[in-house]
Amino acid sequence: MRPGRVQADLSMLMTLDRNSLAKRWVATFECSAPRSCQATLLRLALGWHAQMQALRESVGSREADRAAQSLKRAASTSPGTGLSPGTRLLREWQGTTHHVTVLSSGFEYGGQTYRSLTAIARAITGSSWSGPLFFGLRT
Repeated sequence: MRPGRVQADLSMLMTLDRNSLAKRWVATFECSAPRSCQATLLRLALGWHAQMQALRESVGSREADRAAQSLKRAASTSPGTGLSPGTRLLREWQGTTHHVTVLSSGFEYGGQTYRSLTAIARAITGSSWSGPLFFGLRT
């Protein structure tokens, strides 16, 4: 797949609705799209796949696999939210402002290290919350 073709493919993905993306998912991955996945996530996964296919064609599969592993390692060093270490999150809950600091391998809240924002949201609210949703990182 040529670079121009990748760009065209990515642009086309932006125009598709969820049903069309799900059909494309089946054609690409030979399994049905996860029902709970929103169109945005399907678009991102399909776009990533198209880019990896183009990389494999241009540099060979061994180098592409190395690049993918490198990206995985880089992603695993951050807590998975795309936030840089040192970022501070603030959330007011029932009249109290809660401060969370993003670390390279988790989050610091109240002097403790947590593996996920969801665990912190649960500690703050006492109930099950999506951490990224609770802290306003997702709508």
